[in-house]
Amino acid sequence: MRSPTLLIAAGALLAATGLAHAEGELNIFNWGDYTNPDLIKKFEEKFDVKVTVTDYDSNTTALTKVSAGGHGFDIVVPSANYVPIFVEQGLLLEARPDQMENFKNVSKRWRDVPWDPGRHYTVPWQWGTTGVAVNKTAYSGNVNTSAIFMDPPEELVGKVNVIPEMSDVMAMAVWYAGGGVCTQDKAVLKKVRDLLVAAKPKWMSMDYGMSDKLSNNDVLASVNWSGSTFRARLNNPDVVYGYPQEGYPVWMDSVAILKDARNVENAKLFMNFIMEPENAAMISAFARYANGIDGSQEFMPENMRTAPEVNVPEEFAAAGQFLPTCPPAVQKMYTAIWTEVMK
Repeated sequence: MRSPTLLIAAGALLAATGLAHAEGELNIFNWGDYTNPDLIKKFEEKFDVKVTVTDYDSNTTALTKVSAGGHGFDIVVPSANYVPIFVEQGLLLEARPDQMENFKNVSKRWRDVPWDPGRHYTVPWQWGTTGVAVNKTAYSGNVNTSAIFMDPPEELVGKVNVIPEMSDVMAMAVWYAGGGVCTQDKAVLKKVRDLLVAAKPKWMSMDYGMSDKLSNNDVLASVNWSGSTFRARLNNPDVVYGYPQEGYPVWMDSVAILKDARNVENAKLFMNFIMEPENAAMISAFARYANGIDGSQEFMPENMRTAPEVNVPEEFAAAGQFLPTCPPAVQKMYTAIWTEVMK
């Protein structure tokens, strides 16, 4: 889940393994600070492909850029609830990763998923949760609540960041207001709107990329993703991750090939490449999320096996929900509220 454009280059020609010969380039559009440079270097050296990684900060940003056309990207990494939108808009290639050699390594849980039945379009990248990160030197109260940003305690007023990912933040706000996911209840949505508008003056920022800012005490609390918070805690043990008791999103980001990709065979090579356990573990070791690939655990950093940001404590597990793709009418209402809050 989850930093300016990252450009890593190597040679030219592609040595294909069971896939057709392709040009020696690959252009990846992914979340910022989410792609392990060593993984890219390994792919480049193995296949003699020049890889360019361009960052985005939200699913909305990615969808808007791709749907506008003329982007030049081959691969995008949308969250589960956005994959059906990309498919419905005809933006993804039916690449049939389920027929690739390394698909056998995908964990059973992630092989046939509601957002991509049978995995005809996507392969797992990373999965995790969205909760709240808090510096315990600034606030010693309950961190397992969305009140951290919906009604910030006095100690955190003016010190809270909110990530610019509409679907996650809106879902947390709706649950905090007592509503259900994808609600169309106008009374609930008015309450959500009023709470967010009232809370925003108490926030410090609405920004992406919190790992370093939390590590450096530049931000003392944030709506944030689990792996990003884990990375911050490794540098600053005062950072803790909270699972809001009112409800928090569980998500998976997946790699997909764009329908207008110029380097399709290289993109397919990359899909197959990241389903190798050792390579999947490289993604996790950098971004600090689980990956959905069997056999990757043995290559993982030891501290990921017990990290509370990766292994949801039992008492908070029931509050986590996978976000579905909301109906267009709900998306429109959420977007209207979000636009007002972002002003």
